[in-house]
Amino acid sequence: MFRIAKGRPGTILEKDVVDEVIFKTEKPRNRLMMELMARGGMRVGEVLKLRVIDVEERKLRIKDPKSGRQYEFVFIPQKVADRLKSYIQSKDLHSEQRLFSLGYSGAREVVKNAGESIGIRLRPHDLRRHAATYASRAGAPLEIVSKVILRHANLSTTQRYLGKVSDTEAIRWIENIHG
Repeated sequence: MFRIAKGRPGTILEKDVVDEVIFKTEKPRNRLMMELMARGGMRVGEVLKLRVIDVEERKLRIKDPKSGRQYEFVFIPQKVADRLKSYIQSKDLHSEQRLFSLGYSGAREVVKNAGESIGIRLRPHDLRRHAATYASRAGAPLEIVSKVILRHANLSTTQRYLGKVSDTEAIRWIENIHG
């Protein structure tokens, strides 16, 4: 079964808040980095390690992931894939080049500033957590959220990412299931 989550619960962002943060970000590099975290469930370090050769349409290869495997794949929406392809072409990037020439502190600052632009405290991992929570609330099976979006080895690890369910949401789901 599930273990009790340790530590303090993370911030769970609603879809409209994440969309506002992303759409208000004008610089294509910054917007893409946030979309990969919020739509693909990627860790900030994974985003920063991406190279052109790792991009295969809607599938991104993560080399030497946290799991210890040789590689893993991240799947992204078509719109994000199209923007990523245009970004690569506009920057004239070549196969071994990194997509985003930025370090961890710079990436964290980009996300922090994007959050401040709409009056919220935002960290890169909040975007990854949003990807999991949004998928779960949209009806994605827990196995998909855990194994595909977050790429966790154990379902229990995924429990920490999913936010608490409000009464309104609980009632909506009960109606959807039994109504």
